[in-house]
Amino acid sequence: MDVVVQLSRLPVADDDVPGEITLSAGGQAANVAAWHVALGGQARLATRLGDDRTGALVGMMLADAGVEVVGPRGGRTGIVTSMVTPDGKRSMVSDRGASADLAPFEVEDTWFDECAWLHLSGYALFGERSAPAAIAAGARARRAGAGVSVDLSSAVLVATAGRARVRQAVERCGATLVFANAAEHEAAGPLRVPRTVVKCGADGYVVTDAGGGHSWGALPPAVVRDTTGAGDAFAAGWLLGGPSLALDAARICVATTGAMPPAGVERPASS
Repeated sequence: MDVVVQLSRLPVADDDVPGEITLSAGGQAANVAAWHVALGGQARLATRLGDDRTGALVGMMLADAGVEVVGPRGGRTGIVTSMVTPDGKRSMVSDRGASADLAPFEVEDTWFDECAWLHLSGYALFGERSAPAAIAAGARARRAGAGVSVDLSSAVLVATAGRARVRQAVERCGATLVFANAAEHEAAGPLRVPRTVVKCGADGYVVTDAGGGHSWGALPPAVVRDTTGAGDAFAAGWLLGGPSLALDAARICVATTGAMPPAGVERPASS
């Protein structure tokens, strides 16, 4: 569950400030899946979902977004709180809950039927408890003919895991495409993957291929309300339609509150 707190001003110690607070289904993988559907694709979210009331609500929200959810139920649903300052910058506090406990033996081959891409969250791939399941999912996806992409997710997460562990996990899951922002990319160091896409906020992106080639693109003009989930929208657009759709999705995302696509999103005609 995502809790997005849109602040009218910076918090004051021992006092309160007005703000706008919204709830939605969330988590990096769920965000990418929902944006993929909103942009015209199909998506299946594989996760351990809590069997509490919050999990039931998250399941309903994802179903309403057109996302199929597979995986075991049990435990407490995770919650992420995103604090958004008046200038659109965000800071997040993450509690992964039951999603951190998905086990390798729970990963099923049928999850990857008709799958073009398996997109792995760094939280899953670098988490001590969930990494074996993420790596097992990568192996099964590749056997099904799917590509594997990874989002490094958090510079703090990458730094905590360490470069050696991050590099090993990315290689073991069979990733051919890695998404990262500049801080995450710097924290991880060189990764042996065919393509890395570095997200640069308003400056767009930079792509580095294994052969050393570079390309880049700028984000179309956007009104920035909340940057939460913009990278997830970007990844969904990239996997579905390439750089142009990725930039359009990010532009739409930053203009709304929260990480999920707003109602009525349509694939831009230019993409």
